[in-house]
Amino acid sequence: MKNDIDRLMEERDLDVLFVSGPATHNPAMHYFTGNVHVNQAYLIKERGKAPLLFCNPMEREEAAKSGMEIRNLAEYKITEIMKEVGGDEVKASAVRISRILTELGINSGRMSINGIVEAGCVYSIFTQLKELLPELELVGEVGDTVFIKAMETKEEYEVARIRAMGQITTEVVGKTKKFLQSHKVENNILIKEDGKALTIADVKNKINLWASELGAENPHGTIFAIGRDDGIPHSVGTPDDVLELGKTIVFDIFLQEPGGGYHYDFTRTWCLGFAPDTEQKIYRDVRAVYDKLMEEVEKDMSFAQLQENTCEYFEELGHATIRQNPLIEEGYVHGVGHGLGLRIHEYPFARGKDAILKSGVVVTIEPGLYYPSKGMGCRLEDTIYVHPDGKIEVLAEYPHDLVVPMDA
Repeated sequence: MKNDIDRLMEERDLDVLFVSGPATHNPAMHYFTGNVHVNQAYLIKERGKAPLLFCNPMEREEAAKSGMEIRNLAEYKITEIMKEVGGDEVKASAVRISRILTELGINSGRMSINGIVEAGCVYSIFTQLKELLPELELVGEVGDTVFIKAMETKEEYEVARIRAMGQITTEVVGKTKKFLQSHKVENNILIKEDGKALTIADVKNKINLWASELGAENPHGTIFAIGRDDGIPHSVGTPDDVLELGKTIVFDIFLQEPGGGYHYDFTRTWCLGFAPDTEQKIYRDVRAVYDKLMEEVEKDMSFAQLQENTCEYFEELGHATIRQNPLIEEGYVHGVGHGLGLRIHEYPFARGKDAILKSGVVVTIEPGLYYPSKGMGCRLEDTIYVHPDGKIEVLAEYPHDLVVPMDA
């Protein structure tokens, strides 16, 4: 949570957080600003002080929506600085940042660098900045950064926004189901009004349209894969593949608030019309493991233990797991869940040794089995919230049925 940031900075001996880039699709910046239209800004957060946002005056009103104290970046006259440094754009940017920091009294200490900016640009500018402010130590955190750790637990308003995205997500899923059911079937293939076969690309075009109409973005695409493709966990599906009865379809959708806000993550496995015995068997096994996990998940339990349990349950059912062999490509091949928020994948991770399902975390539970050699796969995924009182809430309910009856 945001109120953990100063404590985390103190634990890591960080005096300043420096965030650069736009406010949209930039998790570290968005965490403070929310969804505001600011294209290029500097956010400076000193330990124990409120953050400041330096931005272009053209965007001052958008920036003000963040509720933060806004500073005018134009006051640090980049054109004049460019003349001073002989037209060196990189050095001019470094000089401007050094003057901002110096005005704030930040000439030494440890400053963490964050944000989404071109790597070469960041490297060049901050190399120059180090020369200008030699007593300021620049820190590039890796792994469990201050922001990652702060974002691990959610405030109520964050959970409400994830929940709202869940409602949009399940509405899109419902529309997708009805869309599939509305098609005629010839020789087990779904047929469009023009007589051509319905394809994965056709379905994804509709998903993007419905998401947009309902007020969501789909910047990462959708996994809608059939047959062999859905036996590979992150295969998004082949656009020209046709929709055929009786084949498993893994439908993994992770919509996001406009502007790079909070996500929802959700997966169902469907068979259109009917499910052959082999497909029914892997579905029953995944569903059985899913149900066990949802019964035993509880506040303050080890997320890694839930992963161990998942492997144990699948092994008991005769499936190979990643616990037995980290390199397997068939069976249970991934972690059972991950944190969710401004990033699709964030802390805690089920395969992290110290990951705990503590109060305030929002995580996915997503057991699955994958058999590309048999032309099928299955995953069931819901996003849950661990309430402070220990209640476990599925943030958007939706049926888990395997077979989608065809109306036509």
